[in-house]
Amino acid sequence: MSLRTGIFTRFFRFLAILQLALFLFASCTKEKEVVVSKLHNQDDPNMQASNIDVLFSDSGKVQVRLTAPMMNEYAGTIPRTEFPKGFKIIMYDSLMRVKTTITAMYGIRFDYRGYMEGRGNVIVRNEQKNEQLNTEHLVYDERGHRIYNNDPIKIFTPGKVLYGNDLESDESFTRYNFKNPTGQMMVRKDSV
Repeated sequence: MSLRTGIFTRFFRFLAILQLALFLFASCTKEKEVVVSKLHNQDDPNMQASNIDVLFSDSGKVQVRLTAPMMNEYAGTIPRTEFPKGFKIIMYDSLMRVKTTITAMYGIRFDYRGYMEGRGNVIVRNEQKNEQLNTEHLVYDERGHRIYNNDPIKIFTPGKVLYGNDLESDESFTRYNFKNPTGQMMVRKDSV
């Protein structure tokens, strides 16, 4: 298990413990039946949070920051955490420089499967290489430490724009490959 996966796992365990504590506190009130019946409805989240800003660290060094305007956690047959209004993930290197950012208009994470999906205007930026990926759907495989999709992509690099589909990359978008590449390269006039 990687360090980053362990940090995400600890965060979601913390959320589960917080949810249990809130449930136990709520069950002590006079509105016990209302709260319990609401928690058993599969269509409603069992926990909601607004304006979340979470730091994941190891040995006092921040590695990842997750922000989102809203988070909904669902239990039941398919436990999941949704970010219906989008999310932003910032990954840092050991010197606290921004290494990679991932944003999307919608996100969903399946803890038991070990992956997260971003949908709608997904943007992955490798800040150190000054490269950017744009797509509409992306999967982050936490256990395999990779990101991938089967959809059209657009990659901006210094001096060129590349198009293709079926992307597979490491989680920091440093090494990647994709199918059906086409693109435009900028060439200086005096180099021809």
